[in-house]
Amino acid sequence: MKFRFAFIALLALSSFSLSAQAQDIEAGKKKAEACVACHGVNGNSQSGMFPTLAGQNPRYIYLQLKDYKEGRRKNPMMTAVAGMLEKSDMQDLAAYFGSQKQTRSTFKSEPQRIKAGAAKAEESLCAMCHMGGMSGQNEIPRLAGQHPEYIVSQLKNFKARERTNDAGNMTSLAQTLSEDDMENLAHWIASLY
Repeated sequence: MKFRFAFIALLALSSFSLSAQAQDIEAGKKKAEACVACHGVNGNSQSGMFPTLAGQNPRYIYLQLKDYKEGRRKNPMMTAVAGMLEKSDMQDLAAYFGSQKQTRSTFKSEPQRIKAGAAKAEESLCAMCHMGGMSGQNEIPRLAGQHPEYIVSQLKNFKARERTNDAGNMTSLAQTLSEDDMENLAHWIASLY
């Protein structure tokens, strides 16, 4: 009898958390209407200037918004936007974008750059943090299918120490990369899906 009661309680609790998650996603969808201009419909950016957020790890999105708000990551537009967000807004946006399906990029990666990028990624041990297929985990971003222009710009920002909200890992790695390495990595990452 105790087991049956515990099972029913667990079932009720799990359906409650799924319902709460659905509400967060719905709230995030409404709040994300202002994000479409840069990050695209459902978080699928059409411009290499802006990252695709669809399918990104919610924990990563939340932490980046928090870093913009608290000044650990700098971008005039995102700092202003994040400055107006409450913690619940950031969580709702993260839940929404994380639940969206990333669409395949139309970028045509060059085969020789893909091969060189894959070799550089293996040499640099990228999968230790970003996981296999660059799928990301928790506060480590999903990179697979990201715009190559955005990848290159972020690697350059890490190398120049203009982006420093990474606990030093990416900043250290970026110091070892040439511009050609960055382009190759970007082509390889863009080819993943």
